[in-house]
Amino acid sequence: MSKINYSVELFMSNIDHLFQNNRAWAEKINQEDPNFFDTLAKQQKPEYLWIGCSDSRVPANELLGMMPGEVFVHRNIANQVIHTDLNCLSVIQFAVDYLKVKHIIVCGHYGCGGVLASMDNESYGLIDNWLRHIEDVHRFHQKKLDAITDHSEKFNNLCELNVIEQVANVCNTTIVRNAWQAGQELTVHGFVYNLSDGILKDLKVSSDKNS
Repeated sequence: MSKINYSVELFMSNIDHLFQNNRAWAEKINQEDPNFFDTLAKQQKPEYLWIGCSDSRVPANELLGMMPGEVFVHRNIANQVIHTDLNCLSVIQFAVDYLKVKHIIVCGHYGCGGVLASMDNESYGLIDNWLRHIEDVHRFHQKKLDAITDHSEKFNNLCELNVIEQVANVCNTTIVRNAWQAGQELTVHGFVYNLSDGILKDLKVSSDKNS
């Protein structure tokens, strides 16, 4: 056996448990609802678009208590909605124009590594360009944040302010503004997830066509 083949087989053996977990999960779903996958394969009609952080500890479906097919999801570092990010904008357009979701949820989380990295003067490489958008949020709220002396409290506040800024960015996309102008039922929300207890906090910044 060549060294390359041995390496491939070793790699595959290290992820065998993922396929085992998948089969166990699929069997469990089939036992609970034998028609689930057949129905799921034929349609996608979620009412929610979730824009969240890529953090592995913040799984959208699970923390909302929803099944596959119920939440359309976009994730990136620190749940950013940037007007030049065609990936995010394409997701929003598909969700709003074609899936006709009724709710867009921007969800950040306390303890976000992206937000924390934006608070120091370190360089992290390419991601510095992405984090600069969070630095802008900090600059927009400089006076409020500078008045907070406790680092943890300041960190948590910036996590919340970042979500609020991204909610505003969603609302200001041509996609959402056009949908509202056409009378489409659509509300944009801002949540923060607490890793320490699993609870979502509503930041009370929800906006719709009547806001």
